[in-house]
Amino acid sequence: MTAEIDTVLDRRRMRRRLTLWRTLAVVGLVAALFAFVARNDQLGQFGPKQIARVDISGTITEDRDQLKLLKRIADSDNAAALLVYVNSPGGTTTGGEALFEALREVAKKKPVVAQFGTVAASAGYIVGLGADHIVTRANTITGSVGVLIQWPEVSQMLDKIGVKYNEIKSGDLKAVPSPFEPLNAEGEKVTRSMIDEGFHWFLGLVEQRRGIKPQDIPGLTQGRVFTGREAVQLKLADSIGGEDEAVAWLRANHNLAEDVKVVDWKTQTASGLGLFSSLGVAAASFFNHTSLGQMLAQDRSMAALGLDGLISVWHPSEKQ
Repeated sequence: MTAEIDTVLDRRRMRRRLTLWRTLAVVGLVAALFAFVARNDQLGQFGPKQIARVDISGTITEDRDQLKLLKRIADSDNAAALLVYVNSPGGTTTGGEALFEALREVAKKKPVVAQFGTVAASAGYIVGLGADHIVTRANTITGSVGVLIQWPEVSQMLDKIGVKYNEIKSGDLKAVPSPFEPLNAEGEKVTRSMIDEGFHWFLGLVEQRRGIKPQDIPGLTQGRVFTGREAVQLKLADSIGGEDEAVAWLRANHNLAEDVKVVDWKTQTASGLGLFSSLGVAAASFFNHTSLGQMLAQDRSMAALGLDGLISVWHPSEKQ
């Protein structure tokens, strides 16, 4: 009798365990489904028509996740338009170029409007040129059309402290400019040629996209910055305002219904679900922005931005 009772109890315990595991499996499946739907809704795969909003802030580099995000917006049937919020002093020239080209790909399929924040200069302005229409705050710092390379030159310091830097290279122009030797005439010539080529590309972009002659705008070819009011007067931007005005332009010029809402689109990294994902993004951001170059950038040293290659960036200098 006892054996039979034990058998019955064992069967009941087994059924409870199976029921528990089935319940957990169903809960996990439902949670995964909700996460998938929420994730893809944010990416514009489900839901009603929307104006996709993308934030381009801080130092601009060639960010593959950002470029993939813009490709998703271009391909999404639910994103009826794109609003790009730009708040950046610039960054690498190639980073601005990549974003410009990605925005023009989006513009082949849907309207793109840019809204400038506190600053939209250099590569930040290149991003704005990728839009069909630019809305700027009256006091936004914008412009700074130009390209530069900066590097420290420490050869005299090395001599004073008794350090000799040895180098064997395949040609005289390899690794020029170098911080370990003075720039000679030939090195200056080829470096200047590269800067000029990038600068003429930037000026051509302004002329092509804004329909103006850069040389006719005082200070533009010298790399000066303008307020938003000046930018509109000089046709570097289209109108004064913020997001409301940018959205109003989309509605008025592209027949978007009033119920089409603005929805933030973020890269997969930035929009990861859960606490640990958010902590990971925060940690990555912390380490990316506390490198030696970024810390020195807080002292407003252009050379300390930690950016390689041609740079299109604006920052006020502080001379002691």
